[in-house]
Amino acid sequence: MTTLVPWQQRVGRQRDWVWRGWQTRYTYFRNAQTAVQGSTPVILLHGFGASIGHWRQNLEVLGEHHTVYALDMLGFGASRKARVDYNINLWVQQVYEFWQTFIQQPVVLVGNSIGSLVCLAIADAHPEMVKGVAMMSLPDFGAREEAIPSWLLPVVTTLEKAIASPLLITTLFKIVRRPAFVRRWAAIAYANPTSITDELVEILAEPAQDRGAAVTFCALFQAMTSAQFSPSLKKILPTLDIPMLLIWGRQDRMVPANLAQQFTALNAHLELVELDNAGHCPHDECPETVNRILLDWLAANCHHPVTSEITRFSTAT
Repeated sequence: MTTLVPWQQRVGRQRDWVWRGWQTRYTYFRNAQTAVQGSTPVILLHGFGASIGHWRQNLEVLGEHHTVYALDMLGFGASRKARVDYNINLWVQQVYEFWQTFIQQPVVLVGNSIGSLVCLAIADAHPEMVKGVAMMSLPDFGAREEAIPSWLLPVVTTLEKAIASPLLITTLFKIVRRPAFVRRWAAIAYANPTSITDELVEILAEPAQDRGAAVTFCALFQAMTSAQFSPSLKKILPTLDIPMLLIWGRQDRMVPANLAQQFTALNAHLELVELDNAGHCPHDECPETVNRILLDWLAANCHHPVTSEITRFSTAT
């Protein structure tokens, strides 16, 4: 009988890093040979409600060819459930300062969902840091404003504020953090029911039991209805002059797949790969396919000459 290695043992060397007084979790995989060859480092950024564990089927494979880091963004995973005003820029600052602390050379950013938004925002704000960006299921919060008629927007905003009241959201949180509810939510995000394992449910549900999780959930919910939560993709995408890859599951029910074509029309550097039988999290539903796509794209677009990466990396150990 085959025993599956616990996911905590498949995500590399987990460490805690204190960022601006908050404990945050990161991990890494390093192959000494690839470090010598000078391959480009990679940072993985998870989506909403996810964490380092969501990359458990990708970290080791990518780590055979690149030094790979994954980070629990503030408010998620094993990172602190802090009382702050959450928005994309907050996570941009967190990832940038992580990069300054541990890497200090151009990297490739790989994100899923909100993590993809953070990747693009970092590339826009800190171009010296980013050699390329690979994204999976890229949401556009700005599209919401465009889709709602101007005369109806005040009504929608008022309703959202009522729904986002702390009392109601805290009550709702007690329901949504239950494993049974998490499993039902995953059934919407995933196209393949066999991908919704007990392990996945544990990864998604466990951080919701942390101290401060309810307050954080309330803050996140309120933030995501604000126009200040995210920068405009229509403003950022046309300005980026770096290799970009967009992977999209054709069965994505969380973010409309037709957005992918709209995004590619904004920048000729953006390469689109659409996958059948995949939903909102293709890196977890079809990891073998996504890992190969990422490695081939990295090899073709983001190689750089040999550098002293081993020396730089030693500060993270």
